[in-house]
Amino acid sequence: MNKMKNAVFFIGFSYTAEALMRQLSDSATEFLATARTEGRARELEARNITPVPIWEGAEAASIPEGADWLVSAPPDDEGCPGYRQFSDQARTARWIGYLSTTGVYGDRNGGWVFEWSEVSPDSPRGERRVKAERQWLESGGPAHVFRLPGIYGPGRSALERLEEGKARRIIKPGQVFSRVHVDDIASCLLASMKRPNPGRAYHPCDDEPAPPQDVIEYAARLLEKPIPPDVPFESADLSPMARSFYAECKRVSNARTKSELGWYPTFADYRDGLKAIDGSSART
Repeated sequence: MNKMKNAVFFIGFSYTAEALMRQLSDSATEFLATARTEGRARELEARNITPVPIWEGAEAASIPEGADWLVSAPPDDEGCPGYRQFSDQARTARWIGYLSTTGVYGDRNGGWVFEWSEVSPDSPRGERRVKAERQWLESGGPAHVFRLPGIYGPGRSALERLEEGKARRIIKPGQVFSRVHVDDIASCLLASMKRPNPGRAYHPCDDEPAPPQDVIEYAARLLEKPIPPDVPFESADLSPMARSFYAECKRVSNARTKSELGWYPTFADYRDGLKAIDGSSART
């Protein structure tokens, strides 16, 4: 394999991957990303990202030695598809980050989970994540796991939902969620790249787990829009996926993530994050 300085390989070019690329854009980095179709490959090339074809019949790609890998491909019943495709090259990576979810902890009745808490998924989705985590941690490569709560940021926040008329204040007494601004995930990943510690699990999240209806209310006040009426959880017409999120209630600690990586969220709570999005030109 060819040695390439400062290469970053994205297995799945996600919303978070884009945020990381923005924070790395001033460095002498070459970006590579998987592409499932030729059309997607052309889109990546237009953004100066080298496509790594993974469609059926595509020639197997060789990933540069010493690259940093970010895995954000969603798991299936067999674990991580990216693991199946690239695990034979994992030992050549300098750093691997697998983006998982706090769903691996299941329901904790509003209690706290820490980076060292035992995983106990309550859903098939959580079980798939646990399987994918273990695959990467046992791959022989320098893998780290990042268990993410609810992600928001420009284009994907309560502000946009309000403007589109899609925001609802669903009330389930005692329900709280932890969250994280996408740029804080990216900065946490960068901190880990600078301080690799393979085998570790981290929690990029803000400092204030909060009821979801409070976030909608604050966003409405920022936009000077009417606050949506309360909708009792029992009568809310939710999709099975959305209802499954409300089936789990936990508070996520980032204590070890801060102490080990020297990382702190720029947006310590949803108010800071929403104010930044409301004031940015990225939200149109």
